[in-house]
Amino acid sequence: MARSCRLGFARVKCDDCQHEYLLPFSCKCRYFCPSCHQKRVLEFGEFLYTEVLKQVPHRQWVFSIPKRLRRYFMYDRSLLSQLSRCAWKVSSLYLKQGVSLDDPEPGAVIAVQTFGDFLNFNPHLHIATNGCFATDGGFMVGTVPDASNLIDLFRLEVFRMLEKAGKINEDIIENMMNWHHSGFNVYCGPAINPGDQEGLEKLAQYIIRAPLSQERLLYIPSSAVPDGIARVIYKGKNSSIRESFTALDWLARLVTHIPNKGEQLVRYYGYYSNKSRGMRKKTDIDIKTPAPVNSDITKKELRRNWARLIQKVYYTDPLLCPKCCGRMRIISIIEDLTVVKKILICLNLWVTKNHDPPSISSPDIEFACRQVQRVQESGYTG
Repeated sequence: MARSCRLGFARVKCDDCQHEYLLPFSCKCRYFCPSCHQKRVLEFGEFLYTEVLKQVPHRQWVFSIPKRLRRYFMYDRSLLSQLSRCAWKVSSLYLKQGVSLDDPEPGAVIAVQTFGDFLNFNPHLHIATNGCFATDGGFMVGTVPDASNLIDLFRLEVFRMLEKAGKINEDIIENMMNWHHSGFNVYCGPAINPGDQEGLEKLAQYIIRAPLSQERLLYIPSSAVPDGIARVIYKGKNSSIRESFTALDWLARLVTHIPNKGEQLVRYYGYYSNKSRGMRKKTDIDIKTPAPVNSDITKKELRRNWARLIQKVYYTDPLLCPKCCGRMRIISIIEDLTVVKKILICLNLWVTKNHDPPSISSPDIEFACRQVQRVQESGYTG
């Protein structure tokens, strides 16, 4: 708390018992801070099911590409936007063919994720959509999709895009077309019914989650391993698999996922595009297909309502006094660094030294030592 307080804080006080505490501001770090990014995740989830998505069935689609092509996207992140257009073109064509409407229009929310389970660079796309909208605002559910039918078309679109961008040539395309396993994959999740608000919200939060999880991260100090080099151990999300990294190797993996300044990680297409939503607001078509949840809270109020977001994550009300259970309120905002330092020193919270890492168990230390031994036996010096 002390380090985050250095960025400024608010004083929250109870008028009944005079109890107060300091509420530190977030670090405003985009994407990588699990704590601060969680607020954006919650806001995005609420924004989707109150402003963008309609009360119709949705599905999660995941488009991924082979390892051989991932390096082009790692060194040229502008290709990620073109990759999302490839996925939209394929899924849009597929969904339109599954309904019997004259001018069907599907909707999609595409989120680009570049990280795998162990922060390896693995660009893939998440799409939430199912069926198509009619011109009068009605909706028709399509046939049960078969994701395998989209793989060949998605592969062809990606090859065309990379060849046009000058990243690959016809020889590479011909070689990869002869692969027994193409490396391309399309996953289609189960349908999410319109009344399943919790499932829809979880999907919205999942597609923009932070790359790393603090709960899966362990730090092994240099004094606990035989070679004297500190290690980072990262656990798999849904498995017992663990990988060991040196600090530099871990940071090297982490920095490959830093988005460029102004880079969009979420895009809206078709019926859910910004243009389409803006045009419908001027007509009465939106009334026929309402949002899953009607919210009277404006976007500005939604962002300011930090207490509600904290309560949603930690299941506790930060404005409920822990002493007398009365209502607390913010009495002042302190941002001046000189005043911030003076107050923290007075409260003995101005800590300049790094704190010790969390305690670790013996099996984690043994695992790190085994990894070091394997590296030494292999003679690897990289």
